[in-house]
Amino acid sequence: MPNFTDFVLETTALRREYRLGREKVVALAGVDIRIRSGEFVAIMGPSGCGKSTLLNLLGGLDRPTSGLVMLDGVNLHDYKEEQLAKLRREKLGFVFQRHDLFPVLTARENIEFPMLLDDQASRLRRDHAMSLLELVGLSDKADHLPDELSGGQQQRVGVARALANDPLILLADEPTGNLDSVSAAELMSMLINLVRGIGLTLVMVTHDAESAAQADRILHLKDGQLEL
Repeated sequence: MPNFTDFVLETTALRREYRLGREKVVALAGVDIRIRSGEFVAIMGPSGCGKSTLLNLLGGLDRPTSGLVMLDGVNLHDYKEEQLAKLRREKLGFVFQRHDLFPVLTARENIEFPMLLDDQASRLRRDHAMSLLELVGLSDKADHLPDELSGGQQQRVGVARALANDPLILLADEPTGNLDSVSAAELMSMLINLVRGIGLTLVMVTHDAESAAQADRILHLKDGQLEL
């Protein structure tokens, strides 16, 4: 077990409700979580239990009905949308089941894209993108378009892009969901090496018990609540 340090993500009585017509749907019903720096936490549970809702709240992509999310000591409730966008760029990386790479950009250009928002010099962008491609084992695919890569390779590029701005935390929503078993195992091995090698904090939603078993902790959600 790694020697974790400070908490980088905390929730207190986190609740999220939605309206569907006249009905009120409770997606999360008072969730308390504390995640330490450098920790790999997997979130599991049946479909519709609130896993993706929780991940979106942790990443500031959605706002809770009530309760708090603290990201690296910052209360997200206090931030306006523009401030949240800046915080996400600086502190968070997102990996989704669909990699959503830009089809007309090469692997390297896809990774460089987030850096454009921070006005980094072109040489710095290029060098950093190449170092990230090497990190995910794809330095020889820098000039390939997404449709010239396998599904597993595309997802690796997606991970590299998520790391472009050196985030503290990587939030992954079913990152192996569209991959075959071999590609999924390779991606998980790479993610774990990143967590252990560069001290990244990883929070991953997954249905895959084998992937979750590699985490430091597994949180089980059911009906919007953590199972103890």
